[in-house]
Amino acid sequence: MRTVEVFADILCPFTHVGLRTLVDRRDQHGLTEPRLRIRAWPLELINGKPLDPHHIDAEVSALRASVRPDLFAGFSVDAFPKTSMTAFALTAAADRAGDPALVEEVGIALRNAVFEEGLDIGLPEVVAPLAARFDLEPLDAEATSAAVRADWDEGRTRGVTGSPHFFTDDGGSWFCPSLAISRDDVGNFVVAWKQDTDALVDRLFG
Repeated sequence: MRTVEVFADILCPFTHVGLRTLVDRRDQHGLTEPRLRIRAWPLELINGKPLDPHHIDAEVSALRASVRPDLFAGFSVDAFPKTSMTAFALTAAADRAGDPALVEEVGIALRNAVFEEGLDIGLPEVVAPLAARFDLEPLDAEATSAAVRADWDEGRTRGVTGSPHFFTDDGGSWFCPSLAISRDDVGNFVVAWKQDTDALVDRLFG
């Protein structure tokens, strides 16, 4: 099975848009691969603190207004997770299973839980039903930390610059390949599709 590797944070709204858009485009092409092998790029650890829900809300508002008005239906600042590590415990368990389709499905399900259903996946009791759906047992805290840091270390070695960062098996490497992100004169986020988005999709699915 062909795969595209993606180093990404679970709570990054730009990643949610990027992954969902590529899956949607793959479906539109009538294809079942490449699958997305989603690796950990843990912004919580990289930044040394949890993500700010109000900052995420500003990003979500810009994304909803500009490129994906159909996404983020259930996003809630009040329910935004205080940690991503509980969710990474499940993605790490999926990665251990060695099934690219499972890795993608678990990663998408967790992001949908946050951004479409307004669920706090920082809570073990919220992640537990998702784990049961995929017949997985989340890793314990020590094993999760080791798995996440291993991905983080590998990502740095390979030149990952942020979430999401994509790698293809033909040597392609792109940070946030579909979205152009900037700020206006008063600091508001401005988001648009990059001009070469279609070329990237053709390269992935052609």
